[in-house]
Amino acid sequence: MKRWIILALLIIGAAVVIGFISNPDTIEVTVTSPERGLVENTVANTRAGTVKACQRSRLSLPIGGQIAQLAVKEGDNVSAGQLLMALWNDDRKARVAQTKALLLTAENEHESACITAKSDLREANRLTRLAKEKLTSRESADLASARADASAANCKAANSRITQARSELALAEALLAQTFLHAPFAGIVAEVTGEIGEYATPSPPGVATPPAIDLLTMDCHYISAPIDEVDAAAISPGMPARVTLDAFRNRTFDATVRRISPYVLELEKQARTVEIEAELAPLPENTTLLAGYSADIEIVLEAHEKTLRIPTELLIDDDYVYLVTSDNLLEKRRVARGLANWRFTEITEGLTENDRLVVDIGSKGLEPGVKVSIAAPETSDTKNARE
Repeated sequence: MKRWIILALLIIGAAVVIGFISNPDTIEVTVTSPERGLVENTVANTRAGTVKACQRSRLSLPIGGQIAQLAVKEGDNVSAGQLLMALWNDDRKARVAQTKALLLTAENEHESACITAKSDLREANRLTRLAKEKLTSRESADLASARADASAANCKAANSRITQARSELALAEALLAQTFLHAPFAGIVAEVTGEIGEYATPSPPGVATPPAIDLLTMDCHYISAPIDEVDAAAISPGMPARVTLDAFRNRTFDATVRRISPYVLELEKQARTVEIEAELAPLPENTTLLAGYSADIEIVLEAHEKTLRIPTELLIDDDYVYLVTSDNLLEKRRVARGLANWRFTEITEGLTENDRLVVDIGSKGLEPGVKVSIAAPETSDTKNARE
């Protein structure tokens, strides 16, 4: 009986071994092939960038005073030089009127003094001729010459008084101009601080106070973003860039690097960064940017078109890939890389477009020489059913 049991066990064991040898376990894998396409070497900002207006002025009056006129309101479009705000200034207007009157007086006095000087000069010349002909005394001629010289000096003094009066008028007009706030450029009024009758206070040095008028452009913007210091050396003005905005999801805007900060920001508890600025290409119609939007920028350092590429996530230890041989065995192959980014890596040696790369490289049991089977490509119907 024992012999029959032992014989049966041996037969069963042999059958298991033969079955294993003839039908070894296989691993099902998904494959893809290298393709030709664009690969770029890019760098991106380390923290969120910002959309900024090409021109923005937080305007304040140079003096304090009571607001007498508000010529604009928030949201108004203004032209360069347009009046925005005015303080009470009756006293300064009176001072301008007074200095204008003084200037007019000085001009009249100058005219009178110079007329007298011309008359005295003619009289002095006449008496000098008569003195030479012994028809009048030398003393009379000398007195006339002295009187002519004095009149000429008085004419010059009157001219100086005109200059003084004009300077006083210019000063009075400058003091009056301090009570008016004009737009330095065409733009839109973003914010107005104060109401008619309230007291406007200028911002003293070192103390931040709200601006009287916040004025900015709406038709011109640029992107400012911090780039890690280790990447800054590779960037230069004129490089192409792509900008994405949280306000416009799934859209990309073309831009060009226009400026790189000449110094590194060293803020406490933050990585050291270099501020870069990128100029946006003309925006599509019906696209309006607002200053202050958060923005991300990707700068293209180098690009290769129609080059052999694979998805970057298929690389193992940066230099290897798993591929399936013609007899469905796994091979771990070393490749030479070119340009790379988070999405694609350029392959310069080691692969062809006909190779079959393993996509699911994290699957259990993947080892060189393992027998594999190729999973059928997922169709839209099976994908929808799975979802």
